[in-house]
Amino acid sequence: MLTSPRQVETDSRPAYRPYRVAVARVTPLTGHFTRVTFTGPDLETFGTLGLDQRINLVFPLEGIGLSDCGWDEPQPLPDGHWYSRWRALPNDRRNPLRVYTVRAVRPQLRELDVDFVVHGDGPAARWLAAAAPGDELIVIGPDALSEKSNIGSDWHPGAARNLLLVGDATAAPAIAAILESLPPERSAHAIIEIPDAADRLDLTHSSRVTVDWVSRDGAHPGARLLPAVQHWIAERSDVVGSTLADAPQTVVDATDPDAILWEVPEAPGGAALYAWVAGEAGAITSIRRHLVRDVGIDRGQVAFMGYWRLGRSG
Repeated sequence: MLTSPRQVETDSRPAYRPYRVAVARVTPLTGHFTRVTFTGPDLETFGTLGLDQRINLVFPLEGIGLSDCGWDEPQPLPDGHWYSRWRALPNDRRNPLRVYTVRAVRPQLRELDVDFVVHGDGPAARWLAAAAPGDELIVIGPDALSEKSNIGSDWHPGAARNLLLVGDATAAPAIAAILESLPPERSAHAIIEIPDAADRLDLTHSSRVTVDWVSRDGAHPGARLLPAVQHWIAERSDVVGSTLADAPQTVVDATDPDAILWEVPEAPGGAALYAWVAGEAGAITSIRRHLVRDVGIDRGQVAFMGYWRLGRSG
């Protein structure tokens, strides 16, 4: 069978590519959440999977802007050379790169929404504080022209009958996008920790989705999540009791403080419960340990992702 030139191009393109974008709008959502809408001509081919799909934002350096990593050259697009060029830059010219999730994308309008949590004093926080329409940065995101454009998402619930999503404020955009994507027949409960009660976000979801907004009220990020999870488990013994592993399980905690905490199994067919947990590394480790070791939920039904670590700049 002959392969069309279009198919050859699609098969050979990497899943992610650089997009040069500019700020179109900055929209405060609450005291601690701000939405930045980006625009750029190439966003018409930006991937539309949504969910918790990750992207990288490359921020300009003061007095330098965006160092040249071949963002606009055609050759780096198919072979991914932008990353090796970025890594090879001297420290004082290497633009900060941070991971976010897609909140919404409108390819027909060439627009991309990214929700930021306003906290800390890192390069992303400083950029956000001064962000204004016209400001440029680079987004490394999914290429809809690639057959692999759906990678970068860790939401794999399979046909699980009950869904539990847990996260701090940094995971709120991903949880929101997932909940809004669920068909009306899926049952889900989300526990989202926010800095204070006024940070509740307006979400659109089916009647079978429930959300607990947990205000941390000055506590460390993630501190209120485990008690909220324990309360939910106590209330839903009918669901939890049918998800227990056949034998006791061990959980080995990472000893390297810089280790990436990330395990994203796909729920086995017919699973009663699938748990997706994301946020500050220490907090989500405690939640996962409790679910797997203390409660006995099969570890193959618990996805956990350390989005950030307390004490590291954002």
